Amino acid sequence: MHLSEYMTGDPITVPPQTTLTEARRLLNTYHIRHLPVVDDQGRLIGIVSDRDLRSAYPSTVSSNQAKTLVFEEVGKMTVADIMTTTCTALGPEATLDDALLLFDREKIGGIPVLGERGEVLGFFSLLDLIGAYRRLFGMNEKGSLLLGVEDDGRLGIVGELAALVEGWGIALTRLIRLAEPDGRGKIYMRLHGAEPAEVVRLLEERGFVVLP
Repeated sequence: MHLSEYMTGDPITVPPQTTLTEARRLLNTYHIRHLPVVDDQGRLIGIVSDRDLRSAYPSTVSSNQAKTLVFEEVGKMTVADIMTTTCTALGPEATLDDALLLFDREKIGGIPVLGERGEVLGFFSLLDLIGAYRRLFGMNEKGSLLLGVEDDGRLGIVGELAALVEGWGIALTRLIRLAEPDGRGKIYMRLHGAEPAEVVRLLEERGFVVLP
C-alpha cells in the first residue's frame, strides 16, 4: 500500500521560467490539475495548480479594457511568480493512509512524491487515492458481491466466516471488520462465484444476521 504502487510516475514538470500561457496549455492538454515546478536537477521548488492559473487570469465579468491590461501582464509572468513554494510532499514508501491524512489535514488536491534528493519521482492525486482504494476493495472486479453481516464481537468470528464461505466453494477476496467500542460492529466480505440469495440463506442458517 505504498504510494510508489499507485502514484502517477514521471509526471509533467516545468522549470520556473515557464510562462503562464504554456503552463495553462500543459494542464489542458494532459488533463491534469497540478504542475510541479523543478530546478535544473529535477528537485521540487514549487507547485502551480489550475486554481493558481485561474486566479492569475482576468475574470469573465471584467471589462474588455481591464481584460486586455491583465492579459498583457499575465503574458509577462512565469510560474515562479505564482507558484506555491511551501509544498507538502511524501516519499515513495509512504502509505495510502499517510496520503489520506494529508489530504484531509491540508485540504490539498495532490501530493508530489519525492526521492531522497528532493527530486520528483511521481505525483499522487485525489483521483489516484480513489483509484487505489477501489482496487484494494475490489470495486472494479466483475462478478463480485459485497455482503455484510453483523459482528457480535465473539472471538474467532472472522475465521469462522472465512472457513464457511471457502468451504462452500466461494472465493473470498476481501474481508473487513469494522468494530464498535462495545466490541460489536459489522463485517464485510467481497465474494466471487456466489449467488447472493443462496449465500444469504446459508449464512442465516448458521445464525449470522445478514445486513440489508
